[in-house]
Amino acid sequence: MRNALRSWRRRVVGVGSYAVWMDPTIERFRGLARSSPWRWSTLRYVQERDPSGRDQNRIRVWIRRPKLARVEQLDGTLVRVHRGKPQTVTPLSRRGDAPPLTLPGPSEVEVDDDGLVRHRPGRWQLGTDALMIGNYYDLAFLDPVELSDAGDDGPGATIEDLHVVDHRGRPAWEAVLRPTADYDPLCPCCALLLSEQLEDAGIDLREDDPDFVYPDAHRVRLDVATGVCVYNEQLGGTRNGSGHDLTIEAVDQPMGDELFPQPPPSRWTRFLGRR
Repeated sequence: MRNALRSWRRRVVGVGSYAVWMDPTIERFRGLARSSPWRWSTLRYVQERDPSGRDQNRIRVWIRRPKLARVEQLDGTLVRVHRGKPQTVTPLSRRGDAPPLTLPGPSEVEVDDDGLVRHRPGRWQLGTDALMIGNYYDLAFLDPVELSDAGDDGPGATIEDLHVVDHRGRPAWEAVLRPTADYDPLCPCCALLLSEQLEDAGIDLREDDPDFVYPDAHRVRLDVATGVCVYNEQLGGTRNGSGHDLTIEAVDQPMGDELFPQPPPSRWTRFLGRR
């Protein structure tokens, strides 16, 4: 599988530039949305705009799988390092004492002739081994499978006006998405697609703001090479124009351990070490 993707990547990535190698279709868009965990191992990007749409200081994020991330200011000043643990689930058992199991990371999957993942394990069968930087919204744009499938019930969103765009020097597929009744976000309060249907999951933005209006749709862009959702914009509603915007700077470049320094020992740890 890895060799197949490396061969595919050689066809996509040119020297110093990126080539658009196939026309987008709705099924290919959905395939790209479910493929991200298998299309990159390290990622460096600048977050130009946060999901709330508020102005913020731009940050640079370095991610190395599994479960490592570095957040820094644009001048290289370290903000924080994230170190995650493997994702686990606890099986149901008659006595309720089953030990937790570590979910496997991305491995062998079925891909189509375009190199896109045709089917992937369910949410509780796969740990994508990316790291939560802020909240579940970050995990969703790094692995935007919720824009593709909604289990056996049908697609998670309708897709319109699909075309190729240049997003900060890289080819991306842009489309207007509207969530279906089957839309199943990774986390309802951090969904990529905001809609009134999320109220069924207990997310009612009109409870605090009776005048709140949900967006009519979202303009979304998927980076062709990685499958990452690099752009998301609410169309209409109270938060018209809000969303996120990423600039991908590097993919699959080596990232040494020095980028992810261990935190200094706490006072308690130092105290115990002297005993």
